[in-house]
Amino acid sequence: MRKAERLNEIVHYLRRMHRAVTAETLAGYFEVSVRTMYRDIQDLQDNGVPILGEAGVGYMIDKHYHLPPIMFDADEIEAIALGISMVRNWTDDSFAQKAESAYLKIQATLSAQMLHELTQISTFSAPSHYKIPWEISFSEVRECIRRKQFVTFTYVDLNDKQSERTIRPLALTSFSPVWLLTGWCELRQDFRNFRIDRISKFIKSDRRFKDEEWNSLQAYLRLLPLSDC
Repeated sequence: MRKAERLNEIVHYLRRMHRAVTAETLAGYFEVSVRTMYRDIQDLQDNGVPILGEAGVGYMIDKHYHLPPIMFDADEIEAIALGISMVRNWTDDSFAQKAESAYLKIQATLSAQMLHELTQISTFSAPSHYKIPWEISFSEVRECIRRKQFVTFTYVDLNDKQSERTIRPLALTSFSPVWLLTGWCELRQDFRNFRIDRISKFIKSDRRFKDEEWNSLQAYLRLLPLSDC
């Protein structure tokens, strides 16, 4: 990685962090020496980037700092285009529209050369007859996850056994062509995965939940793999 690219990536890295990051941690992440990282931080500070902190303590960046326009290379553009086409084909119309809107915004930032690269893309996601339909609203589920709303629904498992569930929805995961809704199940008092094509009578509650250390998405990810419901 060239120095200019590394400096830009350091800024992006620090913007993602919510606490001070030591030079040693940064050096390990970017695979350079600690001495080099000290120089990089000083270069950024000298160029007006509001990085706070000092050697031996850690560094943070002012989150109000506005980055210059992001530049993409041809592979990054192709990866973005592929991801957006997969959203179009494997989610719902509402989310597909959001993906298309984001793509148009990205295109507006591209140079003429990068716009030309879009016409050369050779990686695609095509509509598939293997897609399993569902009756619930994909976007409503996403909203409940984001807003941390309890949800209740009827579920039919792989043995055709029906049950009523109330869960704390935590994530949606694609195992093409199946989508799983992961949540903390109030009935089982444990994490469970539910195929959204087997969910009906989906009702979102006005009741909100707070992340707890033992039943949050982070706790679930630490326990993987888990068996499905």
